[in-house]
Amino acid sequence: MSGWDCHAHLFGPYARYPLADSSVHAPPEAPLADYLALLERLGLDHGVLVQPSAYGRDASAVLDALGACPRLRAVLVARAGEAPALAGLRARGVRALRFSQRRAGRFPGAADLDDLVALAPALADAGLHAELWTDAPTLAGIAPLLAALPVPVAIDHMGGFDPAAGIDQPGFSALRRLLAAGGTWVKLCAYRNTGGDGLAAAAPFQRALAAANPERLLWGSDWPHLRVDPAPDAAALLAAMVAACPEPGLAGRILRDNPAALYA
Repeated sequence: MSGWDCHAHLFGPYARYPLADSSVHAPPEAPLADYLALLERLGLDHGVLVQPSAYGRDASAVLDALGACPRLRAVLVARAGEAPALAGLRARGVRALRFSQRRAGRFPGAADLDDLVALAPALADAGLHAELWTDAPTLAGIAPLLAALPVPVAIDHMGGFDPAAGIDQPGFSALRRLLAAGGTWVKLCAYRNTGGDGLAAAAPFQRALAAANPERLLWGSDWPHLRVDPAPDAAALLAAMVAACPEPGLAGRILRDNPAALYA
């Protein structure tokens, strides 16, 4: 199998890449060499590194990884007024900035919806998109704003749906409408929503998203599965996503064609 893992994080080595003083957690080291070994085990060619909030504004670990391994891409974090010069980031392998808008609030070091709105025109000018970590109750209220942005938005963790509330819960219905309109992408990475059960409980939600727009679906491992104990096996998560595909060929589109269109 070839393709893309569209969501992973690097931590350390801490002697070279120390965490920000504002970090609220100190995860075990998860360096580039370990992530490349994971890609090989999964049979995937490419990865997308998402800058963790634990690094604050310091993107050194991610940017150095891009320089060392050109088959990787990256998503950085920046707040309005503190953003780096966006014009040169695409040439370095950066494809997006990440923002967070959730009921739980914003981690220290993260950027929020106000930052996204302020930076969206500059993102568009730089050929970058936005990534958003949110949840279904929040998404129900902000979907019209997201639809009006001048940049594509990739939604992490399948929109943070509630598995007990069904596919017609308002936030997930809003996500399906955004997906159908074509300006939104969704990462099929739902084990955090389902209590570590991979995509077993998420399969109906994946099928509903595929029915809305199969050309805007992506898959991410979320390695190294921060603050999840026990951590899931990325190979099992990948196999569950493939098993939940409602039609032949969809898994290949999710792993290869769709991410190549967004990140290549």
